[in-house]
Amino acid sequence: MVTTATPLDADAVRAALREIDDPEVGINIVDLGLVYGVDTAGGGIAIRLTMTTPSCPLGSFIADEVRRLLQQRFAAAVAVELVWDPPWRAEMMSDAARRQLGR
Repeated sequence: MVTTATPLDADAVRAALREIDDPEVGINIVDLGLVYGVDTAGGGIAIRLTMTTPSCPLGSFIADEVRRLLQQRFAAAVAVELVWDPPWRAEMMSDAARRQLGR
């Protein structure tokens, strides 16, 4: 069986993560500013991810979606760390996300 995984680099990982929307607002997690870090050293993928609030009920769901998508796309080991520092702020959103939310 031949694997046709996408080449592994941080830009490709971020591009893939744009396919995952926060279900509550319908905007991808990159443009929302929820992705704090992407590391592809050593052939694996380590993601630092936050939620808009620590009490967000979708944190584990989104982290699972990140793992599933990246493992499928890159055929690599994926570690997702939910972090809360710095706390998420609306200013972390991209201009496109702000426009979509009418800000």
